[in-house]
Amino acid sequence: MMGNDTARLSLKTELLQRIAALDVQQALFPSSEPKIDEIVQKLENINPIANPLSVNHLADLTGNWQLVYASRGTVVTRPLASIADIWGGINIIGVWQRLVTGDTGKISATNGAEFELPLLGNWHLSADGVWSWGDDEQVAKVSFYAFAVQAIKPLGIAGWSLPPLKIPVLEFLRKEALWITSYLDEDIRVGRGATGNLFVFRRE
Repeated sequence: MMGNDTARLSLKTELLQRIAALDVQQALFPSSEPKIDEIVQKLENINPIANPLSVNHLADLTGNWQLVYASRGTVVTRPLASIADIWGGINIIGVWQRLVTGDTGKISATNGAEFELPLLGNWHLSADGVWSWGDDEQVAKVSFYAFAVQAIKPLGIAGWSLPPLKIPVLEFLRKEALWITSYLDEDIRVGRGATGNLFVFRRE
């Protein structure tokens, strides 16, 4: 056990150093970082919390998390990456996730992102959803029931913002996606989508 803790600390230190060496665009847009992916896989093999969705570990899972790395981008950054001259045109300020314990077997989730758009200023996108799960305490089904967009510094004018535009998702249009929490400790969380995309979060 002591050997695993030492190995984890070493791997975490290297992982965070390599992620810190990337700028936000490199870390969150689709890009190839095989060494980072390899380190994450090693951490997953010595995961200290095998069942993060168990009632005993929900306190470790919930809270505010900053997304610091996405191996194939996110549902928001992937489309943006296909736009010509994306690196100089649109900047990601940050992406985060807030998890709050809900009813038994459920967690309320809010995903948020802030972007700086040419001429249009800073905008905030968010999605409200819910995690639900059964006997498998590592895999959750995720669905979103509302989205919102808000200009928080329109036209680059500081101190001015517009009310958020909220868009509910009708129940029959909601889709579920599988989400695997493959690694969790006191300050790092790794999630994987159904196709293997990996996401590294750091507790705020």
